[in-house]
Amino acid sequence: MNKQNKRFDVVSLGESMLRMSVPIGARLDAAQSLDLTIGGAEGNLCVALARLGRRSAWVGRLPDHALGSAVVRTYRADGVDVSAVRRVPNERLGTYFIEYATQPRAIQVIYDRADSAAARMTVDDIDWGYLLDTRVLHLTGITAALSDSCYAVLAEAIARARQAGVLVSFDVNYRARLWDAATAGAKLRPLIAEADLLFCKSSDATLLFGCAGEPHELMAGLQALTRAQAVVSTFGEQGAALLSGETFVRQPALPVQIVDRIGSGDAFAAGVLDGWLDAADPAGPGLGGALREGLRRGVALAAIALSQYGDCVLTSRAELNTVMGQQQRDIAR
Repeated sequence: MNKQNKRFDVVSLGESMLRMSVPIGARLDAAQSLDLTIGGAEGNLCVALARLGRRSAWVGRLPDHALGSAVVRTYRADGVDVSAVRRVPNERLGTYFIEYATQPRAIQVIYDRADSAAARMTVDDIDWGYLLDTRVLHLTGITAALSDSCYAVLAEAIARARQAGVLVSFDVNYRARLWDAATAGAKLRPLIAEADLLFCKSSDATLLFGCAGEPHELMAGLQALTRAQAVVSTFGEQGAALLSGETFVRQPALPVQIVDRIGSGDAFAAGVLDGWLDAADPAGPGLGGALREGLRRGVALAAIALSQYGDCVLTSRAELNTVMGQQQRDIAR
């Protein structure tokens, strides 16, 4: 990866929302108070990387009122640059509600994001010079699903990144409540085809793109759909894997007492990207070594995210290294 003289290591583009939740055991329909935090896949990733010392920036479209300011303040407090966020009057911030549960009940998530300020994003809202002043541009299928104009923004961002020599990281991140699988599969194929690093859950690979079989076979099916240097997939409790050329590597999941599942996939992607960024270091491990290290970091960072409440994983390089050290001992044993 060519480091170049870029302002940022990673820039991401997407929607951030107000997250409201009740604790385990409480029901939303009886709630008299709610815990408020900020959430959104792209912002979660930027926070995780900023916490690890990377230069990250988040670009979005927010209402020009107190709730929009809460998003900006939250990201800025965790070290994410938000200077290119577009603020607009008389529009709304998307929200979502979470009811935590233990077996036999499932966690319930209710979205209220239709016609949000983010969903109205157009190519004219983007400061393209800022967006592309980065080593990596990270995008997700969530943004593509928000509206036709958001899909056009992502397509334009990928085309401009290709022209500018900026590496594109893309996380499929399928959301069934935003679009059906057939539509998502068809619309996302041209986007993932241009990725340099592709993230896709094994279940999404099967549902959207018809990829099936054992992990290596499933990921080879994904690899055939993209020009990406590497494809990375997660397999739930079985851990994660990467496929780069003919190299296939698996990484087992860490034992974890799960507190909150929301946001763990974004933490995983941040860890993989953190390792991938090391490929530019002349004294670093090279692309293959960087990807393997990134997979280890991703699994560890996801475990940390699962152990805490909130969309954004709040951690540090020191804590990540400690968890990874424990991981190595567990594997060696």
